[in-house]
Amino acid sequence: MRVTEQRSPQNTTLSPDKVRDWHSLEAQEALELLQVDQKKGLTNEEAGRRQEAYGRNVMTPKKQQSALVLFLLQFHQPLIYILLVAALVSVLLGEYIDASVIFGVVLINSIIGYIQESKALAAIDALSKSMSAKATVLREGRKQQIDASELVPGDIVLLQSGDKFPADVRLVQARDLKVDESALTGESVAVEKHPDPVAADEMLGDRFSMGFASTVVTYGQATGLVVATGDKTEVGKIQESISGAQDLDTPLTIKIKEFSRLLLWVILALSAAVFLVEYLRGADPADTFMLAVALAVGAIPEGLPVAVTIMLALGVSKMAKRRAIIRRLVAVETLGSTNVICSDKTGTLTENQMTVQQILAGGETYTVTGLGYRPEGKIQQQETQTDLSSNQALAQCLKAGALCNDSALKEKDGQWLIEGDPTEGALEVAARKAGLERRNLEEAQPRQDTIPFESEYQYMATLHAGERPVIYLKGSVEAVLDRSNKALLPNGELGELDKAHIEKQVEQMAGAGLRVLAFAMLDSAEGQTQIDHEHTKSDLVFLGLQGMIDPPRKEAMEAVALCQRAGIDVKMITGDHAVTAAAIASQIGLQGRQENGQLVAVTGKQLQQIGDQELPDLVEKTAVFARVAPEQKLRLVKALQSRDRVVAMTGDGVNDGPALKQANIGIAMGITGTDVAKDASDMVLTDDNFSSIEGAVEEGRGVFDNLTKFIVWTLPTNLGEALVVLLAVALSSQLPIKPVQLLWINMTTSVLLGLTLVFEPKEPGIMDRPPRASNQPLLTPKLIMRTLLVGVLMLIAAYGLFLYELNQSATLVEAQTVVTTVFVVVESYYLLNCRSLVRPVGQIGWFSNMWVYYGIGIMFLAQALFIYTPFMNMLFGSSPLDAMQVLRIFGAGAVVFTIVSVEKQIRFRLGNKRRAAAQRKKQLREGEAQ
Repeated sequence: MRVTEQRSPQNTTLSPDKVRDWHSLEAQEALELLQVDQKKGLTNEEAGRRQEAYGRNVMTPKKQQSALVLFLLQFHQPLIYILLVAALVSVLLGEYIDASVIFGVVLINSIIGYIQESKALAAIDALSKSMSAKATVLREGRKQQIDASELVPGDIVLLQSGDKFPADVRLVQARDLKVDESALTGESVAVEKHPDPVAADEMLGDRFSMGFASTVVTYGQATGLVVATGDKTEVGKIQESISGAQDLDTPLTIKIKEFSRLLLWVILALSAAVFLVEYLRGADPADTFMLAVALAVGAIPEGLPVAVTIMLALGVSKMAKRRAIIRRLVAVETLGSTNVICSDKTGTLTENQMTVQQILAGGETYTVTGLGYRPEGKIQQQETQTDLSSNQALAQCLKAGALCNDSALKEKDGQWLIEGDPTEGALEVAARKAGLERRNLEEAQPRQDTIPFESEYQYMATLHAGERPVIYLKGSVEAVLDRSNKALLPNGELGELDKAHIEKQVEQMAGAGLRVLAFAMLDSAEGQTQIDHEHTKSDLVFLGLQGMIDPPRKEAMEAVALCQRAGIDVKMITGDHAVTAAAIASQIGLQGRQENGQLVAVTGKQLQQIGDQELPDLVEKTAVFARVAPEQKLRLVKALQSRDRVVAMTGDGVNDGPALKQANIGIAMGITGTDVAKDASDMVLTDDNFSSIEGAVEEGRGVFDNLTKFIVWTLPTNLGEALVVLLAVALSSQLPIKPVQLLWINMTTSVLLGLTLVFEPKEPGIMDRPPRASNQPLLTPKLIMRTLLVGVLMLIAAYGLFLYELNQSATLVEAQTVVTTVFVVVESYYLLNCRSLVRPVGQIGWFSNMWVYYGIGIMFLAQALFIYTPFMNMLFGSSPLDAMQVLRIFGAGAVVFTIVSVEKQIRFRLGNKRRAAAQRKKQLREGEAQ
């Protein structure tokens, strides 16, 4: 219900923000509510009082964390706590080298994490910048130019073409006013505005009596009454939504946190058990604690955070080559798990270039080929190009569109651009496709006078001299038909005008989402140089119709099909009209709820009537949402997320900011996107093309695959290391490996070996499989079994050679060096098995990723330094080995490689048999159904 009660403007409790529907009030009623004289405006004294009451017309900046707090938060991880405690106690026990290495690892991880997260969102700053710097107001009965931040509710502002609305304004007067609201509402073309009230329940894009902060006047003039400033404006409400949107964890970070918590308790329990057992045996407490530290250090995958960060960073580089710029590293992995893409229509799924596609002239219908502003294509009937000389009505219809036109078609750097109204540009392009050059037409028929478009009359007319002086007119179908009484026939003669037939054709074209303009002409008197509305009020000759649309991108259609085949739902959420949105969605091939064979578009008004309980079901089934408000976009994203959907959301306007930030991955447009959209996003498309999203999803899946391969490769090492320590405790033997040696293994192999997996080519059929379920564990039962297998094999190889070396009279230091080298060599062999989690290495090509061999070579060189250089012997407690010791180590690695290869081969063959059997059953069911 509208609140209209107001107090005296002298009272600072005046609350215009209580009025929720200024657009539905008469202009005079709005002026009376704010107690202001339209001709005089506020007094400076009253403006000062109101500013005290409401504050300045600026956005409230968002408080952000300091750099120090952001850095300290990097240490706020369970596994890091264990390492820090281990380092601290090592210092107390005098193990300074061990403590230094442990703390060094923690510090490196924290620095990398800080660099990754230090790019704080600047969405609020961008919103503040979107407010106009200056405003022309009426105060004390005279025009004044003031800083926009000084505006208050009740101010009278004056606007003209090119001005930006400095606040939310109720229009009082308007002349031929058109406003670009695309940044706020998503409307693809400029909106005609007027001061007449509209219904209270109209959506934001249909409040024609209002002008909103940050939108731009493209044509005409207006006088408006400021009704909301700063945070109370529509753009201010968006700021609040952005601030309130959650920063969601990604599927990978969620799984790693769950894994870390589980590992934390397992490590603490085992370490405590080891300490207790050894203490009860009467062992020295210091030695006992170092044993527990060794177990903890061995079990913790220290290299995992660093490796994941570097892998994601390399994924960023790959995606940049596919025109997707990643702003947050975790977005790389999130893309691989995305199962819903909510896309804007204009410019993302479509060309963002109005294109004439259908013409009705002389009773004949023609199709126009070619997309966008490039003047390449044909005007044809049944795939046969039309000769203009055979249809004078078609020729005159195209001429009218080219000459009654104020736009300009230009080529710049190989790109065709329109200066002026896109609709008029489309008409010139259509004429060019028929061979009618506008320059030649204007030379033959120079313009003498113009009646500009006015919303009251709904048409534009131009007078042209020449061999046959003529008036051309274009406008709405209703305006042109009302003024016409004859129709031009193909042979150039005049015939009867069948208005009912034309209206039926218009209905069909509009049903296909086309925007329809009508054209007419009138012979003018010889020597006439001026025209007005009296000359065009009747007796016009109807020429035809031209229907245009912003057509879908061809590559976007292919990308949508590929996404849907990959199990990713694609939904269109647009500020455009429902009919247009549904027509484009059908052409693109979106899959969703249908009625009578047509896609159903749910509008913003309909969404208002649907409760939060019913909304998730509706959103799941529906593919097209039209005329939606900013808060509704946010509501749609949340509804999908309530069903555990991983949502990617595209957007380019201020209105998209909250939804972009709320989505699991926000995708902004690089060309048409506002600063707000870019700063609230995780990824920016440099070409504004949906196909780049599909490419980024494909790369994201590849990155997730390679991250999984890395985890499957690294965990057996930690398991094997922990088992070696536990076995030593169980047998009361000497420690086979030192904590500092465990750190050497975990850090060097992660970087030199594990990171080479990032260069693995994408698996075949990567976009033919469904997305990973959000509740699917990081490791499947099969991968867990393989991890256990390899961990046990590492235990057998390492502890077996440890005992063998001691029995051969080797020193403890030599035996520990052998154990350290066993882990390095076995990891290198196992790396070859992890290049694919399913296929044997021979099937993916031994040499398809040479980086693996480079990494192994560098790792072996580093291990040789570990073994044979005095400095490394002193730092890590290692010792030189002889040739036979090295040979035995490599033999153990070869055995592990063979066993794992056989296991993978058996599983691969069994998997193929199951898939073949499932395919046969499916074919049988389909045959029975037929």
